[in-house]
Amino acid sequence: MSSRLVIVANRVPNPKDRGATAGGLAVALHDAVAQREAMWFGWSGQTAEATAERPAEVVQGRLTYATLDLGREAYTRYYQGFANAVLWPTLHYRLGLARFQREDYIGYRAVNAAFAAALAPLLRPGDLVWTHDFHLFPFGRELRRLGCTQRQGFFLHVPFPPFGLFCALPRAEELLADLAAYDVIGVQTEDDAANLRGALEAVGQGEAARRVAAFPVGIDADAFLRLAERALSRVETRRFEQSLVGRALVMGVDRLDYTKGLPQRFAGYAQLLARFTTNRGRATYLQVTPVSRGDVAQYRSLRRELDEWAGRINGQYAEPDWVPLRYMTRPVQRPVLAGFMRLARVGLVTPLRDGMNLVAKEYVAAQNPADPGVLVLSRFAGAAPSMPGALLVNPLDPDEIAESLDAALSMPREERVARWQANRPAVWEASARAWSQSFLAALEG
Repeated sequence: MSSRLVIVANRVPNPKDRGATAGGLAVALHDAVAQREAMWFGWSGQTAEATAERPAEVVQGRLTYATLDLGREAYTRYYQGFANAVLWPTLHYRLGLARFQREDYIGYRAVNAAFAAALAPLLRPGDLVWTHDFHLFPFGRELRRLGCTQRQGFFLHVPFPPFGLFCALPRAEELLADLAAYDVIGVQTEDDAANLRGALEAVGQGEAARRVAAFPVGIDADAFLRLAERALSRVETRRFEQSLVGRALVMGVDRLDYTKGLPQRFAGYAQLLARFTTNRGRATYLQVTPVSRGDVAQYRSLRRELDEWAGRINGQYAEPDWVPLRYMTRPVQRPVLAGFMRLARVGLVTPLRDGMNLVAKEYVAAQNPADPGVLVLSRFAGAAPSMPGALLVNPLDPDEIAESLDAALSMPREERVARWQANRPAVWEASARAWSQSFLAALEG
């Protein structure tokens, strides 16, 4: 009988969420939790006067959801403070945006200790504990301090920078030492693995460095393709296609975040319209960017900048019967997005730095193999090395984005098919199932 799998993550999915509303991690881990008895443990998403000591549990078949409310002060220090104001920008190579406060770091470690103290009594001797992402670097060490001897794995979903950058983070050495508690340490790409190994070796954690390996995250490509095909008959997709009036669609999907390169992307599209004038009136760009962390000043500033770009582009180039840029900050349901991707002649995915970027893979999966669109992809996305058919761009160069957009919009069908076929293995073979199976095989060791 398989060991019970205990997934530990900052956020636990809502037991009521299904398919279209489930988060990215929930979608990626769907196969893993479907194959065995499992528990999903972490923050409920709710705050209270104080952090709960015992989790609330909801049982659905062989899957148990165990969640803790966070104290409001703990949430501010752990989540808004150290995790998102320090680790997030640092791991994405944006050290200048990090705002370190010692009180936040103390709060971050305190929440990790509270999580471990709440989970430890629920663990069984043969459990496999799989901890996810930068919110929980110290979690494994906290479990070990409580005497937990279960096999533990850690997976970092975001990039890991070179040690020369990471060591500028206060308490970097302590965070790296935390990783020694894990039996398997996973990252997205070979570059990330090399960076993390180098950092661990630099602080005397050579044994932990040997436990680091790349496990690229994927999607269920067949399921997303079916979603996209079915979406063609949805009212929303038909209305949207009619509104294009035969124009080619360029499409981007990103949450509002400064790592996604959105101002640079808008600048690239503006350059397309300025330099390659035949595309005026012949292409429409849809950017779907749901607002996240809207209470953070940096994100409010980014939203204002994008609003200004959208107004500038449409004000300069729009015609009475054509709006060059359609910009949405409301969430769009996953099935609707899949249908829109199916229609798109170009998928525009240009993060400044990304662990993997599953939108790139979803775009490829959604295409019609006989008449596919073209993926324009940042060379700094984790997906880039495995996508030989993509047009790779430096997201900081608006002219390079413009030139690749023009090439994609004018590309003949034969070349589009060949490029799609070159991308196919990275999407169908490096799947979500392959990712979870390979990591768990290493963890079961």
